[in-house]
Parts: sequence; C-alpha cells; structure tokens
Amino acid sequence: QVQLVESGGGLVQPGGSPRLSCRASGVIFNPYSMAWYRQAPGKQRELVASITRDGRTNYADSVKGRFTIFRDNAKNTVGLQMNGLRPEDTAVYYCNTNPAIWSWAKGTPVTISS
Repeated sequence: QVQLVESGGGLVQPGGSPRLSCRASGVIFNPYSMAWYRQAPGKQRELVASITRDGRTNYADSVKGRFTIFRDNAKNTVGLQMNGLRPEDTAVYYCNTNPAIWSWAKGTPVTISS
C-alpha cells in the first residue's frame, strides 16, 4: 500500500525558512502530480502548492512568492521550501497527490511563533 511520511516541521520564528519533506513508499512516484496541503486549527484543509511530474508548479495566493515546491522522482520525495513564514502559516502540513487520492498521513506540524 501507499505510505506517506512528512517531516521537517516544528516551532519556527516569524520569517523563518524551514524545509519540509515527504517520502512516498509502495508506489511508483513519477506519474503523479504531487502537492502540499495544510490544515490550520479550526479550518479546512487547503491546497498550498502542487507540482506535475514534469515540474510545472502552482501555488495558493497566500504563499505565492514565499514557498517553493520541488520533487525528486528518483527518490520518491517532494519538498516544500518555506520562506518568510507568518503566524497565519501555522498548520499541519500534508503531502498527497493532486487531486488527493491516497490516504492522509500524520502530516508535520509547523508553528510560527516568537
């Protein structure tokens, strides 16, 4: 079965630049468009960034210009470089296909606080 593991989150200061990573197992990674999602406390899960198998990207307006999604098909990983973090970026971050077809993993929490 497909398994996803996200990592890289934690407590960061405003303006911080963490890098998130997601590894997929049990699947051939390259045919899928991949994405990062996030869910803030009390809010619905939302799409943050996506990347096609050939590297075309799209971003939510709220993160455009600050976040960069990238992938390594050989390693079955997708990453999210986050820059200029704001308190409103606080959320649990998840990876999945775009659209999401795999079971959701635990995600990695990112908390922005001074």
